[in-house]
Amino acid sequence: MTTTGALFYFFAAVLLFAAFRVITARSTVHAVLYLVLAFANAAVIWMLLSAEFLAITLVLVYVGAVMVLFLFVVMMLDLNADDDREGFWKHLPLAGLIGAVIALEMALVLMGGFRLTDAPVLDPALAKLGNTRLLGIEIYTKYLYPLQIAAVLLLVAIVAAIALTLRKRKDSRSQDPSQQVLAKKADRLRIVKMAPVRDLASRAALPAGAGDQK
Repeated sequence: MTTTGALFYFFAAVLLFAAFRVITARSTVHAVLYLVLAFANAAVIWMLLSAEFLAITLVLVYVGAVMVLFLFVVMMLDLNADDDREGFWKHLPLAGLIGAVIALEMALVLMGGFRLTDAPVLDPALAKLGNTRLLGIEIYTKYLYPLQIAAVLLLVAIVAAIALTLRKRKDSRSQDPSQQVLAKKADRLRIVKMAPVRDLASRAALPAGAGDQK
């Protein structure tokens, strides 16, 4: 066994252990930390498979942003996972069956890439471009329309998530721009003409001749 193969099996074993601990850890914070460990090992495996762009993207996006955000949210909310774990072992056989079906489907799709006889012959000129550039060329030329569809679906999901979580508080005060536009000057301001009136007591307290000055 080569050094690369030994490293692959080592990081794959750590990845499987971390993924198992994500769903079995009693503490929610520990589960998020195990998920960070799983993503880090997956990034190392991508590096071993010469997919540097995917590895760096996994570290920057998931480990560096999403998982850190999850960790802060979980720590601030102080979630109690004991109630959510009730009936865990009761649903374990069904969950295992669903996981096995998903693994078989992924194996059927991915097994074609492990057949060396059907492997495509890479042009030496394209091999010099690098992984990142080749991935960009494939995505924005051959898979441009699926990429646009995925972007629209993500946008719809973001808008739907905001709409579902938006709640109007009864104790908050807000302004309605449509009502402000319809407002008139007569509704906001009223000018009243009044004759000037001076109090006699205050006038008597003034010095002599002060009231006659203009």
